[in-house]
Amino acid sequence: MGWLLNPESWIALVTLVALELVLGVDNAIFISILALKLPSSQQLRARALGIGAAVVLRVLLLLSISWIIGLSEPLFAIFRFEVSGRDLVLFSGGLFLIWKSTYEIHQRLEGVEGHASASVKPAFWSVVVQIMFLDLVFALDS
Repeated sequence: MGWLLNPESWIALVTLVALELVLGVDNAIFISILALKLPSSQQLRARALGIGAAVVLRVLLLLSISWIIGLSEPLFAIFRFEVSGRDLVLFSGGLFLIWKSTYEIHQRLEGVEGHASASVKPAFWSVVVQIMFLDLVFALDS
């Protein structure tokens, strides 16, 4: 119980809460972009289901955090820089976010009045899975 009186613990908690708030805004923007691809009658359901499933994924991730922290053992080295499993997880998550952002921006800029030129509408479950995956990536990066 001594940690409750330690100012460093409170500073760490406030820092983590602030980071979660900032990353949560990014997450909400991506979820909104994905849900807008669906018909308006399905958008609310996709957001709720995607975020609900993502929360379950985050809880499972929190339960396995000690395993992820343990991935710090170097797997290989590139130019004297040792790469661990945790580094690979963070790097792949960052690459996914860059790819997804670029794809979404490109899709918004092509076509007439910001509408994508593709004639295929995204499926409901495809959007829900993308929301879950994006939330998982944001959880890993935070």
